[in-house]
Amino acid sequence: MVVMTRWLDDQEQAAWRAFLGATRALMDALDRELQHEAGMPHAYYEILVRLSEAPEHMMRMSELADACGSSRSRLSHAVARLEESGWVRRQDCPTDRRGQLAVLTEEGYRVLVEAAPGHVEGVRRHLFDRLTKDQVAELHRISDAILKG
Repeated sequence: MVVMTRWLDDQEQAAWRAFLGATRALMDALDRELQHEAGMPHAYYEILVRLSEAPEHMMRMSELADACGSSRSRLSHAVARLEESGWVRRQDCPTDRRGQLAVLTEEGYRVLVEAAPGHVEGVRRHLFDRLTKDQVAELHRISDAILKG
């Protein structure tokens, strides 16, 4: 069986490279700022945010990994680091003896509340301040289309 490669045309190639460069630059800038200002990488910030939005500030580890787009082993390592900082704790899942919950501590919530304004300002400065209202709406439509597959 011969598979025909559907090569990118010049416009698609330019769009792809611009997309890669833009997303990499945005995430690198946000990660550097969070490291500098809050002492944590963006991945840890996302874990804290997800837990802060969950009922009772807790989630099953497997659900948290899925929500963060992370492997279970990578999430487990990150949660271990967050535990060392006192920002998250683990507890056994009461409904599943094999499951564990990640729980945002009061200290973790405090750290998140302190980090959030700087992070939001970074998102605004590096992304939204550079776009028109129409471009923001188009970015939303494009992102939804990509996520829906």
